[in-house]
Amino acid sequence: MDTELVGAQKTLSPVLRAKALDNRLPDPILGDTYAEQVMRRLDHGYDTRRFGTSQLGLAAVVRSKAHDDWAREFLAEHPDAVVLHLGCGLDARVHRLDPPATVDWYDLDYPAVIELRRRFLPARDHYTMIGSSVTDPAWLERVPRDRPALMIAEGLVPYLTEPDVRRLLTSVADAFPSGQIQLDTVPVWAWRVSKWDPTLRRYGTRFHCGFDDPAALAAWHPRLRYVGEAPMFDSPLLIAKAPAGTRRMYRIMNLLPGMKRSSRIVRFRF
Repeated sequence: MDTELVGAQKTLSPVLRAKALDNRLPDPILGDTYAEQVMRRLDHGYDTRRFGTSQLGLAAVVRSKAHDDWAREFLAEHPDAVVLHLGCGLDARVHRLDPPATVDWYDLDYPAVIELRRRFLPARDHYTMIGSSVTDPAWLERVPRDRPALMIAEGLVPYLTEPDVRRLLTSVADAFPSGQIQLDTVPVWAWRVSKWDPTLRRYGTRFHCGFDDPAALAAWHPRLRYVGEAPMFDSPLLIAKAPAGTRRMYRIMNLLPGMKRSSRIVRFRF
C-alpha cells in the first residue's frame, strides 16, 4: 500500500478485516464479499499471522449491519434521498445496499482514504466520492440539499471533538428539509481512558469525545428527534452467529461493568 494513512485513518484496516473474516463464516452476519477482496489487496497476508482468523472483531460487523438495516428502511421510505456516508473508510455500503438510481450517494473521507477507495472499489452511477475532512464545512456545499438526507457516521463520532460533532449534526439538520442521522458513540469513561487503549495507541490515535446519554444530542437542534438504539456487544445476532469461542468472550465481556453498552448505535430523525 503506497498511500500513507495517519492517525484515525489507520483504524479502517481492523474494521475491514473484521468484515472480511465475517464473510468466511458459514453463515455470515454481513456477508460482504467486497471486504474480503479489498482486505486481501490491502494486506495479502492479513489472515496468516498470529490470531489472523480471530473473530473478536465481529461486534464491528454487527454495528455495520445495524447501520445497513436502518439505511435500507429509510431508503425504502425515501427513494429520492441523498446519502451522506461520512468517514466511509473502505466500507462497501453503497454496493451492499445497491440503492436505486433515484438516490444520490456521497462517500466522504480524507483524500488519502478516497484515493484507496478509487483503487480498490468500483465506481457506479449516482455515486460520488469526496476527499475532505468531515469537519471542513465546504463539503456540504457539494451535495444537493432539496431532498431528504440520510447521514451515516459509523465509527466516526468518537474521533471528533464535541463541538465538531455538534456543528456537524446541526449543519445537516439545517441544510435539508428532512432526514435521518445514524451514528455510534462511546461513553465518557471510554473517551477518557482511550489514551491508554492498546489498539488506538498502535494506530497513533485516541477518542476526543464521549456521551453517557447519546439521546441527549437531540437537544442540540429543535428539529432533531431521538428514534432509538441498536444493540452491539449484546446483540442477539452476534451471540447467535459468532463462533463458540468468540461467543464466550463476548458473554464474559458483557458481565463487566459498562462494557455491554461501551458503544452505542443510535439514530435521529428531523
